[in-house]
Amino acid sequence: MQSNKGRDTRPELALRRAVHALGMRYRVSARPLPGVRRTADLLFTRAHVAVFLDGCFWHGCPEHHTKSATNADYWAEKVRRNRERDAETDRLLAEAGWKVIRVWEHEDPVQAAQHVAQVVRARP
Repeated sequence: MQSNKGRDTRPELALRRAVHALGMRYRVSARPLPGVRRTADLLFTRAHVAVFLDGCFWHGCPEHHTKSATNADYWAEKVRRNRERDAETDRLLAEAGWKVIRVWEHEDPVQAAQHVAQVVRARP
């Protein structure tokens, strides 16, 4: 699993380019809450918006997730824990006043960027 990139993946770069093209500026791979070890892919600090780009396999996409043929129990448990941690992250950030946006890797980056821009611009 060391060869799996934690940031700068192809879908993440496409989303970042699309958001940047809309004139939005953001922090990359930053922690919204200082005491919590959770890193958002895009972070809009003034608007308190955290964007997470979730991989279909790693986060159990309802449309594209496939069960592993080898070591299926391990991977099923791994995805289950990832989804639990995602839910906990969403809860912690919401309690701290942050808006969380989750984007699946298969989503169109231009449409996702437009959604992100709409949410960020609507925040005070």
